[in-house]
Amino acid sequence: MDTEDNVETLGEQLYTLIFPKYSEHAGKLTGMLLELPAPVLSKMLQDEAMLATAVEKAVEALQVDLHQESSKTTSKEEDDGSVSSDSLGEQLFDLVDVYNTGYSQKITGMLLEQHKEAVLKLLSDPKQLEEQLNAALKTLKQQRIGATDVSDTSDTEDTEGLGEKLFLRVQELDQLHAHEITGMLLELDSDVLHQLLRERTMLETAVHKAQTALRT
Repeated sequence: MDTEDNVETLGEQLYTLIFPKYSEHAGKLTGMLLELPAPVLSKMLQDEAMLATAVEKAVEALQVDLHQESSKTTSKEEDDGSVSSDSLGEQLFDLVDVYNTGYSQKITGMLLEQHKEAVLKLLSDPKQLEEQLNAALKTLKQQRIGATDVSDTSDTEDTEGLGEKLFLRVQELDQLHAHEITGMLLELDSDVLHQLLRERTMLETAVHKAQTALRT
């Protein structure tokens, strides 16, 4: 009991001496110094230089500890954020992939655009996940069909238009085989066909090659 009283008394005296200069961390610094043997502490209280040196070392150690704690906290928060997002994405992808839609990556990306709470709910609610998955799949298929329709329509119209113009030009050079030659030429790229319509000499050469192919 005497020892406890003695340590407590030493602590009070140390705190009183440390507080004026290090008020913010006086308690921690005092606690750190109190880990030293009582005789050493008693000697410190009598030797200002010894006490000042001990306090400075404690301050340095405390600053290092505080810096490490701060770094760990920041790092943990960053890791938690990234791991959380990555983990959510991976878990969601695994669940979406089970449905074998062929659009697992795209659907996962669409679902991840929601708030984190909504995504977490999807992971725990299979019914809601299926509903949103079907909705996303429907949207993707409609986009694909729409894009295909536009592309097919424009390609068809372009080919038909080129075919008609090309037929008229070919007919001037070979009326008898105009249909066959035009059909052969339409197998070429549209860029080449446009060039044939612009350049008479190039068209004549192409028609001549087609005629040779027909004869052989």
